Amino acid sequence: MSRLSAFGLFAVTAMLVCYALEARSHWFVLGFTVACCLGSLYGFLQGAWPFGLVEGIWAVVAFKRWLGAAPSR
Repeated sequence: MSRLSAFGLFAVTAMLVCYALEARSHWFVLGFTVACCLGSLYGFLQGAWPFGLVEGIWAVVAFKRWLGAAPSR
């Protein structure tokens, strides 16, 4: 397995884990955001720019969800 493939596997696994745990804490929503950014980077590095673009959009959506889910101070 190449380093790029391992990076992609890590990004997608992190997305899955954070998505599964989102109900436990708003921090998992932020983790999902970061994992989506990594998935987007992987898509662009791999040459699959549509995948990278969609993952980037998901990162923006997830970040907005995190801003709304964060407890008020």
